[in-house]
Amino acid sequence: MSRQKIILLVLTLALISSAAVVLNRLKANQRLGAPGVRTTSPQGHRLNVEVLLPEWVLDYASTNVPQHEVVTNVLPADTSYGQRVYLQPDSHWLNQLTLNVVLMGTDRTSLHKPQFCLEGQGWRIDDKQTAELTIPVARPQPYELPVIKLVATREFNDGRGQSVLLRGIYVYWFVADGFLSGDKSGAERMWGMAKHLLQTGELQRWAYVSCFAICQPGQEEATYERVRQFITASVPEFQLTPKPGGAVAAAKP
Repeated sequence: MSRQKIILLVLTLALISSAAVVLNRLKANQRLGAPGVRTTSPQGHRLNVEVLLPEWVLDYASTNVPQHEVVTNVLPADTSYGQRVYLQPDSHWLNQLTLNVVLMGTDRTSLHKPQFCLEGQGWRIDDKQTAELTIPVARPQPYELPVIKLVATREFNDGRGQSVLLRGIYVYWFVADGFLSGDKSGAERMWGMAKHLLQTGELQRWAYVSCFAICQPGQEEATYERVRQFITASVPEFQLTPKPGGAVAAAKP
């Protein structure tokens, strides 16, 4: 090995060692930030809390639903959850909406990609229809909520031995105390988290929020519009960012 390569190797190892020391010190001294969603203890320091979602939204009644094992079996133990299924009176089950929140603790790997949930349940995501959008929310003051919309497909058995093709409209975003993110790559959120940790010593406590609806092929646009209206009405009931009277959070921290 040449002298130049040896020097380069030593410098690389030194940089890796220095970075490891800095990260370990940050981890030892970091404090966990407040969540950007309502919980059983929004001002407390307990890691495992319950995310509080509204029982009623518009004319939708809801039922509390436990998280699927495909999620809880793999995510960190200090991850917190909230999930409710909403349905209008006398409405077909296809018209139901699922509102789900996954709240990280001290381990950021709680914030998994949506492909993990959807594909784990048999859905195939149409990447060409993935889009970054905004949804208007009126309270606590008017602002644009940044979201990512996915369209997926899955075959179901109709109970008579026949396969039925259905479509799924999946809208999601990320929220922390004072921050919102609708960046599908996640790069800007991760960079913002690292920067905030270095500057303040605080680990932002991000939540991954999603709203999911199933429809028949050809009803995708109408179903997204229904999801959009539901999000506009429901978000002020459980999301704490932005705060009343405060500045609207940056869409990409």
